[in-house]
Amino acid sequence: MKKVTKLGAGKASKAKKKLLRVAAYCRVSTDSDAQLESLEAQKQHYENYISGRDDWEFAGLYFDEGISGTKKDRRPELLRMISDCEAGKIDFIITKSISRFARNTTDCLEMVRKLLELNIPIYFEKENLNTSSMESELFLAILSSMAEGESTSISANSKWSIQKRFQNGTFKISYPPYGYEWNGEQMVVNPEQAEVVRWMFAQVLSGKGTQAVADALNEKGIPSKKGGRWTATTVRGMLANEKYTGDVIFQKTYTDSQFNRHINRGEKDRYVLADHHEAIVSREDFDAVRALIHQRGREKGIITGSDKYQNRYCFSGRIICGECGDTLKRRVHTCAGNKYAAWCCNTHINDKSQCSMKYVEDDVLKAAFTTMMNKLIYAHRMILKPYVEALRSENKDGSLRRIQQIQTLLLQNSDQRETLTKLMGQGYIDPIIYNEENNALLRQADDYRAEIDMLNKNISGDASHLQAATILLHFAGKSAMLDAFDEELFEQTVDRIIVQSRSEFVFELKCGLKLKERM
Repeated sequence: MKKVTKLGAGKASKAKKKLLRVAAYCRVSTDSDAQLESLEAQKQHYENYISGRDDWEFAGLYFDEGISGTKKDRRPELLRMISDCEAGKIDFIITKSISRFARNTTDCLEMVRKLLELNIPIYFEKENLNTSSMESELFLAILSSMAEGESTSISANSKWSIQKRFQNGTFKISYPPYGYEWNGEQMVVNPEQAEVVRWMFAQVLSGKGTQAVADALNEKGIPSKKGGRWTATTVRGMLANEKYTGDVIFQKTYTDSQFNRHINRGEKDRYVLADHHEAIVSREDFDAVRALIHQRGREKGIITGSDKYQNRYCFSGRIICGECGDTLKRRVHTCAGNKYAAWCCNTHINDKSQCSMKYVEDDVLKAAFTTMMNKLIYAHRMILKPYVEALRSENKDGSLRRIQQIQTLLLQNSDQRETLTKLMGQGYIDPIIYNEENNALLRQADDYRAEIDMLNKNISGDASHLQAATILLHFAGKSAMLDAFDEELFEQTVDRIIVQSRSEFVFELKCGLKLKERM
């Protein structure tokens, strides 16, 4: 009988070990040469670092340059990396620090949670923090809050510098309005465009409306500043621009603590500099046009800034731009002779360089709400009922116990600071060390107080959410599918709409749910 010998599997036949696909993200805040050199150094570092590991596979390098880190929506490479994570192309992410990843606490926690749901941890080198081994989000929240505070401090310094230039009249307007050009030092008149501006003022003074002026410019084939078509809003904005009189008003807009830009309606100081540059129209003509437009608005019952102007429609004041955080304003568009209502970001209307969000048609928003409500009606037993039960059974005692624990920690923190002061007074520790330790304890105390405030808000907020969720569940349980937009239902149900794009919306309901709808 022939002898058969079994050969064991050798190393060569073993399955190849799966490598961890590691990507890196880096960012610089400005596009200066020094910062771009820093970006190149970071890129080289991560390529060498990841490729040098036998158990890692280089999955790509994502970097943003010349872009602020305060808003994730303004960093295309970061968003592309998140998209690749969702597509299953990345297993692990490395970045230099929390401040490089996100200086907005909300964005940071949102992205970390999203990636952890995909089982993709992030390693922050500077903080030596790996999100896969975190027992709580509190540490990350504290660190990202510090990074946001750093960004706020930098922003405050920059604002102080700009305001000083406002005050002494040395601020340079590098992006002049239609009718002017920038010669590298100051605003100078563009003769051809200036004639168009004078013609516009003359037309309004002769009795024509802003829409008629816009239509006439389009018929003549005269391009706007960016080469597009004229609209009544564009014309109206130009007629209200004091720069055509040679004067300048500084700080017409401002950025809030959440890095969102708003029109300055008296919240911040404004600075007027007369005779800043050559005028195109006289102050008398400018004031006459402004008074005429204001009078027409009063005749129509529309006054800028009034509640009637802002809340004439059910969507008014409730639609928020997902890019800049400003509200959307209703306008009437005309296409091939057909008119339709649309909602446009106020920041985009005033300055497209500050926000790129396009308009959203009124009918699309209404259809999105109707679709979202029909989904809730159809699946109320799977969505609303468990949500209501969770709110009812949520244990408030846990939050109260945590508040008591934090209050104890605050007392211990106070005792530690008192002991530290005694040790310094007796000469046992150096003043420099005292300052470092005392500042750390003060920051810790602030974090404790912030967590107490958050827990208290959660306790009070859950009661109102439960009431709204119960009403919504009762409605969904007995209602038939909607075949049209219900304005009253919208006002009763929705707190606000976050517009992510022209086809993607997040409905923030009064019951606390946030539902995304794509059209």
